[in-house]
Amino acid sequence: MLALSFLKRDTPVLKGRRITLRVPVGADYTAWAALREASRGFLEPWEPRWAPGELERQAWRMRLHRYREDYQHGSAVPFFIFLNQNGALAGGITLGNIRHGVSQSGQIGYWVGERHAGRGLMLEAVNLVIPYAFDRLGLHRIEAACIPDNRRSIRVLEKARFTREGLLKSYLRINGSWQDHYLYALIASDLPAPWGRPGNSA
Repeated sequence: MLALSFLKRDTPVLKGRRITLRVPVGADYTAWAALREASRGFLEPWEPRWAPGELERQAWRMRLHRYREDYQHGSAVPFFIFLNQNGALAGGITLGNIRHGVSQSGQIGYWVGERHAGRGLMLEAVNLVIPYAFDRLGLHRIEAACIPDNRRSIRVLEKARFTREGLLKSYLRINGSWQDHYLYALIASDLPAPWGRPGNSA
């Protein structure tokens, strides 16, 4: 049952000083829906337009199914962010669009509940995903796209040593409108060992 086990095989758990990242499970629904609802006005300017039933349980089941399919196909690893102090859900971060072969790349996207913003939690989450992507999955490049007005996200990426590579015109439809995005990237060889060690593999 999906509600009891996210996947048939083991899934990663990444532990940091203040937070732990793990894949979502069915029992996370109540905390997820409550945090998203409380943060709706905070999140909507930076996300695709919410569907009318965005927070309903059926939509949640479909979301979990999509997470499961993406992970099993090796195209994405979704994480929820939990506080070590009390186990509260604080947000989410996904390493998606994973490509191997000659590309060896992936893209990160993330969100944080309004009550948890401004505490450096997302920077810690990004810094947990980086070694997982480079050392465990053997990726060479991580990308992130950010709306130019999203100063919080820009600060997170730049503190995590991502480099702005250019502007993607009318890149994604966000909150009902096509939005330009900055393209940021981090290359394994830009980082000190062990993250940037040549020849790392999963």
